[in-house]
Amino acid sequence: MSRVQLALNVDDLEQAVEFYSALFGTEPAKRKPGYANFAVEQPPLKLVLIENPGQGGSVNHLGVEVESSEKVHAEIARLSEAGLFTEEQIATTCCFATQDKVWVTGPNSERWEVYAVLADTEHFGTAPEFAELNDGEAVQACCGTDGRGAASGAETETGSKVACCAPAAAR
Repeated sequence: MSRVQLALNVDDLEQAVEFYSALFGTEPAKRKPGYANFAVEQPPLKLVLIENPGQGGSVNHLGVEVESSEKVHAEIARLSEAGLFTEEQIATTCCFATQDKVWVTGPNSERWEVYAVLADTEHFGTAPEFAELNDGEAVQACCGTDGRGAASGAETETGSKVACCAPAAAR
């Protein structure tokens, strides 16, 4: 089953989890420091909450969760053939899961990913830039925003941006 993903920035994760648990009648499928996700059956939705104080209520990114790596690769081929720029991330660790994914950017700079979860992990991401951070800090470094709703990512010593939740164009 495929389902749409909506990743929201929230000011207060506890408050947001309480609200969305009541709204959708289900508890989070995964909950970690600064992060929660819901696998809502009806309507089919993967709701991701990313604690990002000061950015609450804004969209972090959008996505479509698919069943397999094969479907991700089929989407890579289809999107490339359609002339849409794609950023592939194969066997990447993001959002407490190892994933295969492809990113595209919409006409208004909205970020979309098509992804398959390969396995759950105990850490938000594995990028070296996050090695010294706890998972809550890594969530903000990776999926944070710059105050305008654009992804900020973590900055490396060379000044480049690294983010597991953002395509390279947004880094």
